Amino acid sequence: MKNLKKKIHFHINLKSKHLLGIMTLFCGSCIVGTFASGVTTAPLQEAAGLIVVPFEKSIANISSYLEGVRGNFREKEELLAENQELRAQIDSLTTENNKLIQDQGELKRLQELYELDQEYSDYPKVAAKIISKDPGNWYDTFMIDKGSNDGIKIDNNVIAGKGLVGIVTEVGPSWATVRSIIDDSSNVSAMTVSTSDNCVIQGDLELIDEGKLRFEQLYDQENKVTVGERIVTSNISDKYVEGIFIGYVSEIVQDANNLTKTGTIVTPVDFRHLKEVFVITENKQDRIKEGEKKTDEK
Repeated sequence: MKNLKKKIHFHINLKSKHLLGIMTLFCGSCIVGTFASGVTTAPLQEAAGLIVVPFEKSIANISSYLEGVRGNFREKEELLAENQELRAQIDSLTTENNKLIQDQGELKRLQELYELDQEYSDYPKVAAKIISKDPGNWYDTFMIDKGSNDGIKIDNNVIAGKGLVGIVTEVGPSWATVRSIIDDSSNVSAMTVSTSDNCVIQGDLELIDEGKLRFEQLYDQENKVTVGERIVTSNISDKYVEGIFIGYVSEIVQDANNLTKTGTIVTPVDFRHLKEVFVITENKQDRIKEGEKKTDEK
């Protein structure tokens, strides 16, 4: 009769720490047994070589890997610290650079005002800062921080950059309102420098987008006025003192009546970025009266 074979399946599920404990216990038992019996340790050494050495290599590899991870982590921390330091330096340099740019812009404006002051040294002037303006991109109407307490009066002429800006229309004790020559309601009596031919400069908020103003009623019968001609305030103007630079002729066209000409001029004043201005505290009528007084005294 055939013996029945019984199949016994063992399923062992050991965690790594349990396996390590069993191996440690086995190795310890073998060492103790060897010393107790005096049996040669060669077979045990071979067994240990097969079991323990690979394990030690694995431990060494893991240790090396962990050391590498720690090294990478330290390098990452150092790089992050360096990055933060560099960012702080960049922020500081950016702030300093922006301040230098602002200082350079202010210095340029002050130099222009100084040159303007020297150019019109015959006129008494007061420097003022713009404190508000009408909505929009252009300084067509704005307010300054000086007023009647500083000798400013209605109809005082205002200059900036390298030329005429406008005229004072309202005055308070410590403020004044200025209407610039680019305003649609502005009209300035002007003349050409080379020929003294008269014309009228008109404000045009659409044309100023090109940095230009419009002129009309230019009497140039001899066709001497050309592109590049300098235009200044006229001696016959009742509100603007004579000889203030307004701009250069950029275009000139003969009118249909064949008597007058129309065209455009390029203004030297940046009406989009005004900050400081000079107010000429002597009106045109004041100069006329002063001239008459001097004549009478003679």
